[in-house]
Amino acid sequence: MYVGWYMKTKLVTITPETSLFKAREMLDTYNVSHLPVTDGKAHLVGLLTDRDLKEAWASPATTLSIHELTYVLQKLTVSHVMTREVVTATPDMHIERAAMILHDRKFGALPVVKDEKLVGIVTTTDLMEVLLTAVGLGSETQRLSLLTNNRIGILADLGQLMLQADINISSILTIPVPGYKDMWQIMMRIAAEDFARAVEIMRKADYKVLTQYEEDLRPYLP
Repeated sequence: MYVGWYMKTKLVTITPETSLFKAREMLDTYNVSHLPVTDGKAHLVGLLTDRDLKEAWASPATTLSIHELTYVLQKLTVSHVMTREVVTATPDMHIERAAMILHDRKFGALPVVKDEKLVGIVTTTDLMEVLLTAVGLGSETQRLSLLTNNRIGILADLGQLMLQADINISSILTIPVPGYKDMWQIMMRIAAEDFARAVEIMRKADYKVLTQYEEDLRPYLP
């Protein structure tokens, strides 16, 4: 999965000369939290966020009267508060790499640049949609889990069991089990009409299947 597959390409952009009042209006109108700042020729020169605007509104200038504050803010432009050193992504960046940057840097979005020009933006919301799609939510499926160590061939075994039963695995995901070193959870989503049969088949094959939350996982460890 690559950033270019999931980024938004219909962009709302501003220039450094845009007033803060206009920028605030655009954030509200388009229901976005980030506005890439360009030179008018698709070259990225900065990024303005709703947080930047809130900080500008909450500046020491708020000790002025409402009339004076309004006058000051009308004169301020995006260039005064935008972030100039912007961390960016590229269309060919792995989506998980973009997610790590957003997580580690506590960003809400990454502008996407190709050949020195702005071509898109990817946000934490976009990445959440990718995750929900990957785990199969939104489809008529149910989830089961298996706890396993790092054993070669287990995915092949599970796939073969489902193949023999003519049951489709809609999605599959492996993640570490919190608190248990070197233990992994295999999450599978199965069509609702095949779910009970899939659980029965796996249990008959000596797999310990989790279908609901359990506080104590020890009985389900391999």
